[in-house]
Amino acid sequence: MTFSLVATGRRRAFKGAPARTLTGIAAAFACWVIYANLFVISDPLVLGILFVSGILTLLFLVIGHSPSAPDTPTIIDWTLSGLSLASGVFFFVNAGEISDRITLLDPFTGPQFFFGTAILLLTLEATRRTTGAALTGIVALFLLYNWFGYLLPPPFGHGISEFTYLLDILVFTTDGVFGVPIQVVASYVFLFVMFGTLLSKAGGGDFFFNIASAATGNSRGGPAKVAVISSGLYGTMSGSPTSDVVATGSITIPIMKRLGYSKRFSGAVEVAASTGGSAMPPIMGSAAFILAEFTGTPYREIVYAGLIPALLYYVGVFLQVHLRAVREDLKPYSDAIPSLASTFASGWPFLIPIAVIIGVLMAGYSPVFTAGAGAFAVIVGTFFTKKTRMTLWQIVEALGETTLRILPVAGACAAAGLVIGGLSMTGLGMKAASVIIEISGGTAILTLLLAAVVTIILGLGMPTPSAYILAAVLVGPALTKIGYPVLESHMFLLYYAILSALTPPIAVAALAAAAIADEDPFVIAFDAMRLAAVGFLLPFVFIWNPAILGQGTAFEIARVATGGAIAACAIAVSFEWIKLGRSGVTAWPMRGALVAGATAAVAPNMLVALIGSTLTVGIMAFLYIQSRDNTAPETAPGE
Repeated sequence: MTFSLVATGRRRAFKGAPARTLTGIAAAFACWVIYANLFVISDPLVLGILFVSGILTLLFLVIGHSPSAPDTPTIIDWTLSGLSLASGVFFFVNAGEISDRITLLDPFTGPQFFFGTAILLLTLEATRRTTGAALTGIVALFLLYNWFGYLLPPPFGHGISEFTYLLDILVFTTDGVFGVPIQVVASYVFLFVMFGTLLSKAGGGDFFFNIASAATGNSRGGPAKVAVISSGLYGTMSGSPTSDVVATGSITIPIMKRLGYSKRFSGAVEVAASTGGSAMPPIMGSAAFILAEFTGTPYREIVYAGLIPALLYYVGVFLQVHLRAVREDLKPYSDAIPSLASTFASGWPFLIPIAVIIGVLMAGYSPVFTAGAGAFAVIVGTFFTKKTRMTLWQIVEALGETTLRILPVAGACAAAGLVIGGLSMTGLGMKAASVIIEISGGTAILTLLLAAVVTIILGLGMPTPSAYILAAVLVGPALTKIGYPVLESHMFLLYYAILSALTPPIAVAALAAAAIADEDPFVIAFDAMRLAAVGFLLPFVFIWNPAILGQGTAFEIARVATGGAIAACAIAVSFEWIKLGRSGVTAWPMRGALVAGATAAVAPNMLVALIGSTLTVGIMAFLYIQSRDNTAPETAPGE
């Protein structure tokens, strides 16, 4: 039996009776989560304990210890699963006694020390199995710092020297394992993932794909455009770049390759489009819910704030795809494409839950109630037509699949809770902020650049929620310390946490696409970064002109949205430059003019924005006129 401390574990492929049993148990767990969130007022500590122990109990049976783990759980897996269950039972039975403890004053009993340490170690192993060495190593380093940091000289040293102190904060309060990240996963995230899973199980994914095909399939570069639109729509359900790539890319990438698109471009389009799905409301990669808790901002406002930037991101990706299709004369969709009329005629019930989600959000209800109402609307809506009607077993399967989808997210967020608890009790978060400001000299642009780089590095190989959490506690204080508003600062960090999914050297979304496209993931990742250029620039606009996040009057928001659309088009044109005329105008000066115009177009000053927008539109009009006389297309840099 092989064992790997580096690679993630393999999700077991259960079949027959074991698969049905697992589905039933996972569905029962999902029903408990629904009950605990929608029908009773749960104590946060008890909810966190039961959720984490239940997740760990299933996780060690479902996800093996290594990529080569067998489909049948081993004795080690059963032992870890049983210990997880026993820990949950102990904490639940003794919840009253644990809640009444005076933290750091009352000594541990023997069982409390044993099961508390077990939860700590089980969380680390669950993190290793679900996310690999990156996050596990970071968490382990923080735990070592929390335990032995008193040996370091100022300013990084602290006064904590006992393991029991560490254990008390991280396991026996809501500041560690059972803290904000896991509380959010056990409520908002779980219910919204359930909504997406039900919608997908009922055929919502096919409905969105058909909409995208009907809208753009017959145009030049149609399959790539279908990938962009369908991935964005699917992202509203999944919120995970990797799962988005696998779900939509398994269809779009082979089609693009079949029609002559390069393997590199096929994979890059899917990666860029799928990564943007984590920025698309309402789910936004699950991190939106954690962002709402960290910033104290109502979830509804987070959704409003994320809408315009997400649309602008897709404007940039879509236009780059179109310009590449024009330059390389890429073919349209060759298969039969359903019409929009027939698509809506058969799939209109899928619009009901989306309308319910929007309506309930606008009415001001909580995210938990919103997700629950949306999930219920999916089930009810599918009964309007025979084709979409869900059977009881399909509903059970969707509930079970929700729990299984949550396993890696919950494991990562429980580990992230360990980091947050350690940072809060040692004060390292504020120390890290001071170091960032000292390195940048307090200069705004340098602080932002450093924050972006650190966030991307923290996010390499990690799920979006974990990447955002680490950035929020380590980098967020630096941005607020130099005067940036909380919402703008955290949206800035969220975007770079999302973009880390396509950034080398790890680029988890590119790794998923590489298996489908049969191409080097590094090659795909670098091309995807180019397609996602607008996304890398957008966060700076959040800081410069908060109206793009819905902060301001209706006129200001409309103005920056218009300027943002012009800027996104300009960036796309500058990256997919085509020298199409005989005027002798060289590419790079024109690119510089486009970037300058795009920057001015989103300025908070109305006069500057008007001049920038006019300049940018004029340049693009000039390029369009020149394109009509083109005889020798120029190859863009990097091609």
